[in-house]
Amino acid sequence: MHVYELAAGMAAQGDPDEVKRGVGWMLASFVLTFLATRFVTRMIRAGKGPFRDMKLPGGLHVHHQVYGIFLMLVSGAAQFAYEPDTLARDILAAVFGAGAALTLDEFALWFHLDDVYWSANGRKSVDAVLIAAAIGILLLFGANPFDIGSGDSKPAIFAVVVVDLAFSFAAIFKGKVATGLIGIFVPTVAWIAAVRIAKPDSPWARWRYPEGSRKRQRSLRRFPPGRRTHWDRFKDLLGGAPSR
Repeated sequence: MHVYELAAGMAAQGDPDEVKRGVGWMLASFVLTFLATRFVTRMIRAGKGPFRDMKLPGGLHVHHQVYGIFLMLVSGAAQFAYEPDTLARDILAAVFGAGAALTLDEFALWFHLDDVYWSANGRKSVDAVLIAAAIGILLLFGANPFDIGSGDSKPAIFAVVVVDLAFSFAAIFKGKVATGLIGIFVPTVAWIAAVRIAKPDSPWARWRYPEGSRKRQRSLRRFPPGRRTHWDRFKDLLGGAPSR
């Protein structure tokens, strides 16, 4: 099967209303679980309430991503094995969303292989959750990078998908991970991010912006070290400020 035939097949599968309902359950469960998880972890951090870290005999700390991985495995296996309808499928979607939230809330842990939850590097977890939520919202509203035609338009589907992915990967290599991933579903976002200046600590800047070059200086002026934006303050409000 050609790649563009596979893409067209993916676009044609599933009743749109049923797909949106499943995505809605998954997204709602994802957001609520993330908010509840951050509330509990912030209470633990502050030493308030009855909440405590889960520890096994011997003092081993069990991170909540373990429960998330388990929930995703069980719900995913049940969906593929039984392909349930209506209510059962919605329940599995909600369970998967909850598991995804628990797992992505500790994205920084499995990215750095270290417990950096409350450090500056731990902001990657909040970034991952917000990106996933944004993609979920796009899916809920019917965004589909493959749904651009059918029949004789298969070569066009293939060409557009390849170009869109190229711009998305370019944006990611320029250090703009969020816009690159969202750009897969909204190509204009990826195109804009790909043509603008790269972040100075990105792979693109390391390869293409030598020290002392004009582009290197532009990148540092656009993204100075230690820069904090309104978006950073929102993430601190949502997930808790990192420890100094």
